[in-house]
Amino acid sequence: MKARLQVVFFTWILLIWHTEAEFFTSIGQMTDLIYAEKDLVQSLKDYIRAEESKLSQIKSWAEKLDVLTSKSASDPEGYLAHPVNAYKLVKRLNTDWLELENLVLQDTTNGFIANLTIQRQFFPTEEDETGAAKALMRLQDTYKLDPETLSRGNLPGTKYRSYLTVGDCFGMGKTAYNDGDYYHTVLWMEQALKQHDEGEDTTVSKVEILDYLSYAVFQFGDLHRAMELTRRLISLDSTHERAGSNLRYFEKLLEKEREEEKEKSNKTMTSTEPVVQSGAYERPLDYLPERDIYEALCRGEGVKMTPRRQKRLFCRYHDGNRNPHLLIAPFKEEDEWDSPHIVRYYDVMSDEEIEKIKQLAKPRLARATVRDPKTGVLTVASYRVSKSSWLEEDDDPVVAKVNQRMQQITGLTVKTAELLQVANYGMGGQYEPHFDFSRMSDVEAGGATVFPDFGAAIWPKKGTAVFWYNLFRSGEGDYRTRHAACPVLVGCKWVSNKWFHERGNEFLRPCGRTEVD
Repeated sequence: MKARLQVVFFTWILLIWHTEAEFFTSIGQMTDLIYAEKDLVQSLKDYIRAEESKLSQIKSWAEKLDVLTSKSASDPEGYLAHPVNAYKLVKRLNTDWLELENLVLQDTTNGFIANLTIQRQFFPTEEDETGAAKALMRLQDTYKLDPETLSRGNLPGTKYRSYLTVGDCFGMGKTAYNDGDYYHTVLWMEQALKQHDEGEDTTVSKVEILDYLSYAVFQFGDLHRAMELTRRLISLDSTHERAGSNLRYFEKLLEKEREEEKEKSNKTMTSTEPVVQSGAYERPLDYLPERDIYEALCRGEGVKMTPRRQKRLFCRYHDGNRNPHLLIAPFKEEDEWDSPHIVRYYDVMSDEEIEKIKQLAKPRLARATVRDPKTGVLTVASYRVSKSSWLEEDDDPVVAKVNQRMQQITGLTVKTAELLQVANYGMGGQYEPHFDFSRMSDVEAGGATVFPDFGAAIWPKKGTAVFWYNLFRSGEGDYRTRHAACPVLVGCKWVSNKWFHERGNEFLRPCGRTEVD
């Protein structure tokens, strides 16, 4: 693997799609779904108007004939004595009723169905729905949000509040259940049951909810509560075969447990299962050793910014070592951290440049990948939820201008640097701790870049750039720079990144006296 200087530039792009599926990995591309749905609603309204017009004509015909037949049926012979009435009866039954039949059979759904069929090929898939549900659970865990908070839409910085119905909560629980995630199954099925008990109108039955909830609770070893929930299910549906079978099985296990307790009354049973505390279950451990530190930093907790460290951080004007281009208009530079040194530059990109770069990148966005450590093959991963694209200077003059600006600020050459990468984060978009790169952007809540090793959290600010080296001057990796992009709680996170390679910068950033300079 080539060594590189990580001069990571984060350009905070505005908060504010052509691709296959995976809409949940890019909020920017999901915006196209809004317009697609708006078009479908208009098409549906056109269909309703056509149906209403058709029904109006049929209703008018029925009312007119109702009056006529009431009169003719009261004195058939007297009515038909008039030759005009006789003629019109024959004509109506031979011609007019046929026209009415054609009107009734007229299919007004063609336009709507045709539009729906076209749009459906661009609809989110089952994978998207699952990914979106898991994103909400990720936000729930990272920011310690209970299901009630998410269900009621009580999130900071939200402009358009939304709610989760019983059916939505039930869907979340099913997604977790199908993934073998009984922790979130319990949380969301309990929320669905709570809202159901409160009288919310829904097509989901309590029996369905209790069926999933009782089994998920059983998976945590809470036999007493599993039996209680199962008995409640049976009281609602005494013919539920699986519930009856489960109850007998639970009772058998409980009896066995009691017998074992009698035999080993002086012995404390150990278990690898999460601790049960009055129906509250601990979140299982996962593959990430620094999970707690990482998530705490995302919440703004445990940041090791001491008064002593704060005194070592300054703001200044940066002219790139008297670069002629920056003498008249230097950049505002602010220290974010002392060691490793992390700085932020303000007003690096204008709103117009940001919008242009987004416009160039959006059609090219593709699911961001990681390299499999075993096979070396690029693959998607649940711990990296975003889409990215790469821009060349030939794509538009603004790309060349941004690259040149980065060169001026850093004093490093862009000749051996990588292309400008633009990334957009999806629902709960994140990139868990890694040694490669990170990103940020203006978001209403969440989305910080954190460094678990030394306890730093860098918060998004639009139009700024954050810069650090991931290599020492010797070329050795600075492992302290392992960092993560926190899940975006509220907002749409756009970032651009630039990496400068060590090659080509030997004289611009020469070796130090020691290996860790």
